[in-house]
Amino acid sequence: MNRISVFAFVAIFFSACNTKHDYDKIFKDPNLYCNTVHELNTVVMGNNFGPIVASRNYLYAAVAGYEVIAAGYPDHWASLSGQVHGLGPIPKPDTTTHKIDFELAALLAYCKLGEAVTFPEGSMRAYVDSLKKMATDHGMPSDMLKASIEYADTVSAAIKAWSKKDHYAETRGAPEYMVYDSPGRWKPTPPAYSPAMEPHWSEIRYVAMDSVRQFMPHPPYPFNVTDPKSLYYREVKLSQNIVDSLTPEEAWIADFWDDNPFKLNVSGHLMFGTKKFSPAGHWMGITGIAAQKAGADFPTTVAAYAKTSIALFDAFIQCWNIKFTYNTLRPETAINQYFDANWRPHLQTPPFPEYTCGHCTISASAAETLTSIFGDNFAYTDTTELEFGIKSRSFTSFRQAADETAKSRFYGGIHYKYSCDVSHDMGNDIGDLVADRIKMKK
Repeated sequence: MNRISVFAFVAIFFSACNTKHDYDKIFKDPNLYCNTVHELNTVVMGNNFGPIVASRNYLYAAVAGYEVIAAGYPDHWASLSGQVHGLGPIPKPDTTTHKIDFELAALLAYCKLGEAVTFPEGSMRAYVDSLKKMATDHGMPSDMLKASIEYADTVSAAIKAWSKKDHYAETRGAPEYMVYDSPGRWKPTPPAYSPAMEPHWSEIRYVAMDSVRQFMPHPPYPFNVTDPKSLYYREVKLSQNIVDSLTPEEAWIADFWDDNPFKLNVSGHLMFGTKKFSPAGHWMGITGIAAQKAGADFPTTVAAYAKTSIALFDAFIQCWNIKFTYNTLRPETAINQYFDANWRPHLQTPPFPEYTCGHCTISASAAETLTSIFGDNFAYTDTTELEFGIKSRSFTSFRQAADETAKSRFYGGIHYKYSCDVSHDMGNDIGDLVADRIKMKK
């Protein structure tokens, strides 16, 4: 061997030794999936999606990621096809020619659906490019990378086609909520006086439920602001009094669970918005925290996000059906109009009717679903709000967190106490249904 050949051989040898070949370890790390969910959470927040639409963003992305895992590990995980409304068979992977990295494919499918149901187009492109570069940098063979991308695209196309039939597009052109002066009927609230948000959301296809009337609670208390002995009058005064005498702990609880995706701040003639994760986004964060604390592997983590997103999605549909069946007045409006024109709630009132409480419903639903995955008495510290300057809170279980969420809306002055209680119970029922009906792990 001549001298030049020796040098060439040594250079190739050391180059090969310095090339990383740990892509399998990298992509089997469930924290990478949690980071990807957080990335979508940030995109959803940054583009001002309302809390109801946000639940749709998470649903289809999470189901796409899960279906890749179910297809890659069919002996351990069951497809949601045939378990949820409208989802047909998912194309099976062809591994006879090239191997597929199903973890990477799940990440890419999650991002692709996350992009497909959000905007602007390409909102996760840089993140997707970083995943592909990571695969190359850590030694994934080019044919495996190509096959993984192709299968992610195949599953994404199937889930996107499923999403197109959920009646979302049709509701974009539906009539707006009509505001008219009727005692006890909802009307826009300060400071933005925004129109009612998503008044036709009950028309969206539910995933696990059988009907939007499946968990109907009793009607709201009859509107009555003249009789101090009436149930409604008592609830109005309870709301007024709790806000007027909030303890620091109660204020912290209200702020921690506020989850207002766009708060309009008004100071004189200056107006500006501040953003946080929505209620569904908050529970996506809790799902990741739980998976990490439990030491869940990649497939279990993916399944947890998918099952929780189904619970959140159906709970919003059920709750919105009731909101726009009864169209009830918010405490702020009732108190301002009949008791104290200068009273303000601790939290900013969101733009939709009072009964029932959305956050109370979806939180209880998510808590029951997470309990079915990780067990009861699962203690954890919720750090989701740290990036918004709010101190973390610790809980002994998901159910305790959901109980606290129900209290938070009462403390915030944006819901009546009985409404929070009723909504919490309804959410429990929806979560139980999802936990029992959706079978994932074999």
